[in-house]
Parts: sequence; C-alpha cells; structure tokens
Amino acid sequence: MLGQISLGKWGMLLGGALAIVGFVAYGAGNATLNLAGFFYGIPIFLGGLALKAAELRPTPYSQTPTPDVLALRDRQATPTLGQLRKNVTRYRYGHEAHLDESLEKLGLSPTDEERPVLLSVREAVVEGAYAFVLEFDSPCFDLAAWQERVTKIERFFGPGIRADISQPDEDAIAVALVVIPAESVKAA
Repeated sequence: MLGQISLGKWGMLLGGALAIVGFVAYGAGNATLNLAGFFYGIPIFLGGLALKAAELRPTPYSQTPTPDVLALRDRQATPTLGQLRKNVTRYRYGHEAHLDESLEKLGLSPTDEERPVLLSVREAVVEGAYAFVLEFDSPCFDLAAWQERVTKIERFFGPGIRADISQPDEDAIAVALVVIPAESVKAA
C-alpha cells in the first residue's frame, strides 16, 4: 500500500505546511513554533522536492483484472511474477525507468535512448494459465530482436514461466509471462 503513495508529494505538503506554520509563528512572536516550523518544515519540504524529482510513477494497467484472473493469480502466480507486478505498479525512486536493469541484463538497453519503455501492464488468462503481460513501446528493437531473447527472458523471470512475445502495433511489443502449470512441468 505504501508503494501507491507519492512520498515526494506528501513530503512537500507536510514540509510546506510546517514551514508556513513557522512563518506565521515568527510573525506572531511564538519562538517554539517558529523553530519547529523552520527546522523541520523546510528540510522536509526539500526532501519531498528531491523525492519528487527522482520519482518514477507506477505503470498503469491497460485493463482492469477480472475476479477470475485475480483468483487464478492467487493460485498460480510465481513469487517472481508477484514481485515483478508489485515493483512496476508502485512508485519507485532513483530509477530511470521501470525494468531498466532487467532490460539491460537481457541486452535490450544499450543506451537510455534505445531502451524500450514499459507503457502498461495487464493480467490475463492464456490457455487456462495465469499471465502477466508487459506492454512496451519499443521503436529500436523489433519483434525479431525480442524473440531472439525468449530463452533469456524465460530464465530471467522463471522458473515455471513461458514468454509469449507479440507485436500488437508497429512500435509496440507485448511480453506475456505465462505460468507453466505444475502438472505440465511434472509431465515433461
């Protein structure tokens, strides 16, 4: 839940309010409130401002998950997919983009300008299995470049994951991380 709150915004609001109280207390001759307002308000405000400057907003859902998908997620999602979903759908600080380090390890981010940008996510059912779908804007890497890295993607987000990669639009890439049901793994 804390990841859904912009710490930068709240730091600026709280610090700003305390600083205003300090200024008003200064005018009213109240030394105690004056000191509290200045010594706490201004640093908190500046800290909130710094967090706001380094803030990376949560990735939105392109489709709201249905109750059926949520129930399937509870039964099938791997811990890695759960952590991935939580990481990209919360505020982050000090990162250039969502999944920047992951894309770099997969060879999909030689420079910041060429890095695919995660635009949205969605949860779906693919062939009866839970899937977490990452939707990228990827003008510098075409479908073939992504498909060359399918094995790397599966190892990176696995075990128990299959990566289905598609190109819904010209510069768009959708990476569906599909859970391989436990029965299929045992049979193989």
